[in-house]
Amino acid sequence: MSGHFASDSLVLLGRSLRHITRSLDTIITTTITPIVLLLLFTYVFGGAINTGAESYVTYLLPGILLITIASGIAYTAFRLFLDLKTGIFERFQSMPIARSAVLWAHVLTSVIANLISVAVVVLVAFAMGFRTSAGPLAWLAVLGMLVLFTLALTWIAVIPGLTAKSADGASAFSYPLVFLPFVSSAFVPTTTMPGPVRAFAEHQPVTSIVNTIRDLFAERPAGTGIWTALAWCVGILVVAYVFANVIYRRKIS
Repeated sequence: MSGHFASDSLVLLGRSLRHITRSLDTIITTTITPIVLLLLFTYVFGGAINTGAESYVTYLLPGILLITIASGIAYTAFRLFLDLKTGIFERFQSMPIARSAVLWAHVLTSVIANLISVAVVVLVAFAMGFRTSAGPLAWLAVLGMLVLFTLALTWIAVIPGLTAKSADGASAFSYPLVFLPFVSSAFVPTTTMPGPVRAFAEHQPVTSIVNTIRDLFAERPAGTGIWTALAWCVGILVVAYVFANVIYRRKIS
């Protein structure tokens, strides 16, 4: 096995990015759904939802960004599945490269592709009236939170990418993740929900992450919520990373 993990990962990252540039419909597809939701909820339902003083598009955007990422990671599982089924993994094993670089190339590709999609959604939100008083440090904190969330979900995506029996099965796992923000504070305040639903919404990861990003955009003190959001992201990331690597080692052994 090669000791040049970083250089091997960069070479394989270039390969994955070239695949994306040859099929831009991947990014376009994962961006359209969040934009449609942003338009639908802002212009159709937004007038009936009271979220306080801020405009509904400003309230809505953090949740839409998480949906954008959840939609995008399905393609990571799909591309990983194709590499596994077409024998690319076996070909890489016969070469003097770091084995973990294969997975990290897919993960880093996911981060880059999802950040592009997120940037497009943010630009659309600005055109729709999204406004923020956040300064450079707050924007960097939002970016860091989104990258951490993307890494956590991407390592989850690696698991079905390695274990699925079909291409549809590899990408279908993301559906629950896409719908999870609907039972959170992403679209409406949790105080408007009935008891059991409210209890679930207030104690699942999306709510704490959405509230943290919302506070950062508004330059409000995030309080303990930011630590809860970070704990969720890091915890999911560590567990998913360990399971994904155990499965990967069994696949290539």
